[in-house]
Formats: sequence, C-alpha cells, structure tokens
Amino acid sequence: MQYRQLGRTGYTVSEIGFGAWGVGGAMWQGGDDDTSLTALDAAFDLGVTFVDTAFAYGDGHSERLVGKAVARRAERIVIATKIPPENRLWPAPAGIPLASVFSADYVRRSAETSAQNLGRPVDLLQFHVWLDEWLREAEWKRVERALGALIAAGTVRHVGISNTEHDPDSALEAVRHCDLIECLQVIYNIFDQGPARRLLPACLERRVGVIARVPFDEGGLTGAIRPGVTFPPGDWRHRYFRDDRPAEVAARVAKLQPVLLQEALTLPEGALRFCLSHEAVATVIPGMRTPEHARANCAVSDGRLLTPALLSALKQHEWNRNFYE
Repeated sequence: MQYRQLGRTGYTVSEIGFGAWGVGGAMWQGGDDDTSLTALDAAFDLGVTFVDTAFAYGDGHSERLVGKAVARRAERIVIATKIPPENRLWPAPAGIPLASVFSADYVRRSAETSAQNLGRPVDLLQFHVWLDEWLREAEWKRVERALGALIAAGTVRHVGISNTEHDPDSALEAVRHCDLIECLQVIYNIFDQGPARRLLPACLERRVGVIARVPFDEGGLTGAIRPGVTFPPGDWRHRYFRDDRPAEVAARVAKLQPVLLQEALTLPEGALRFCLSHEAVATVIPGMRTPEHARANCAVSDGRLLTPALLSALKQHEWNRNFYE
C-alpha cells in the first residue's frame, strides 16, 4: 500500500480508502454485517488507513459498524463521516437557507451523535451537501463557531465538504476562501472528469485534501452493468440504472475497454489507477463489501500510475450526464 498526505490535516492516509456506504445495510442490498466486518478487517490487513462513512448510510448503522471494526485494531485509522442535511434533500436546492439544512445547533448535535456511533472522535466531519452561497449567510458564522467548539472539545478534529454530484464547482469558493475546510470529497472518475478543470487545481493550490469518490461510477466502470442486469429487491441501483441506462453504460464501456486495458488488466483496476494518477487526489474510496473486493482494490496501490498518453486518450471518454437525477 502507498500513502499520501491528506491536504493540510497532518494525516497520512492510504491511497485506497474504504468506502462504507455499501455496508450501511440500507440502500445497497445483498450483504450482511459479518461479511462487512470481514471486508473491513481484510482492508486493514492490506494497509488501508482511511474509512469514509456517513450517518445517512443506514441511519448510523455504517458508522457503528466502522467504529466496531476500528476499535479492535492497533493501527491509526482515520475515519471520515458526514452530517446529513436536516431536510434530507440531496443535493441541496439552490436558494435554500443554510439554517434549513445545517443550523449551528443541528451541526453540533449531529457531530456528537456520529462520535457516539463511532465510539471515538470524528477525524474528519463533512457536510453531506453543499452550496457555496451559504458562506455569505450570517448563519455560517454561527456554524463556524459551533465547529470551533467541537474541535476545541475534541469531538471533531477536521472539517470538510462532500461535494454536489456532478457539479464540482459547487464548492470552489469554499476551497479557495474558507480556511476551515481542509478536505473535499468529490465524484471523480473516467466518465466524470470535470473536477480536473478547476476544482482539483484549486485544491492543490490551497492544500485541500481530495477524496475521490464513485471511482467505478456506481458499478458502471466495472463492466458488470449490461442490459438485463438485476439487483436485490430494495437496492437503490434499480433507480440509478433504470430504463435503457444499462445499455448506454455498456456501449460506453465497450468503447473504453480496449483503450484502458492497454495499461490495466481489468476495468476496475484501470478506473482506480485513473483516480490515483491525479496529484491532487489523496485517497480514492471504492466500496468494499467483501474481502475479495478489498484484495482486488488494495492491489492497485503499487505506485504505478497511468501514462500521460493514456490519460490524454481517456479524455475522449468523458460522459456528461447525471444518473442521480
């Protein structure tokens, strides 16, 4: 496992982190807690030192599971979690006031709940939705004071933002002007290369740590999404890959595959190497619901990046669309 600096937090974290949405027992179906704990242990055994979770992943279930797994390890593992919007709207609608989404009191209560779920202080507390316009509201000053008090009390150590889906510039002002924000989590993958235009360079300039999420496009970049694909009952991917979307994804992947496999043995390997090939990225957080996932993902962190020639060729495979809508 290779390691990188997480911005100016002072943390050194594994290039491959553990994305813990899939172990929350809610939107991703077909797993169980025992297998999830085994996957977490396998990842830690392979050198993973960064886990990303959220209260919204099963109303605290993912947080509690991660806390349980980390508590029995001797390694220093950094845990990031997220405050859900109080109105439970993803993404945040433009024009909605900050007090309706993240009031100072709600931020305090949420942070304390997450710390209790984890059984330890929150290393990185992230806003689970974001609008830069909130920085200009009076409520933001109150939120800053609340976060300062949480940091002083030892409940929270650092603060970040989980950026809006497919809108990387929605947190550009926060990155450029808000010293409190030390990390940014953003969708960055071969299909969604938008962050590389303005956001990632700004993060480099300001030493804001970048957590690359959705490296596999929710499964699209693994090659497993094809016409006729099925998911367990209640799984959220029924909506994400609805109608003719599996056929669209398969057609895109068919064009991508011969290009990407020039320097990777599998599509998932190439997808992870793409993320790690940008110098702004500190860690990439694929979901790992089984030990097999952990072993395959962690094996990619061997120091080998995609060549500039291939990265240039992959620009032709950018796909501007939003399946979350």
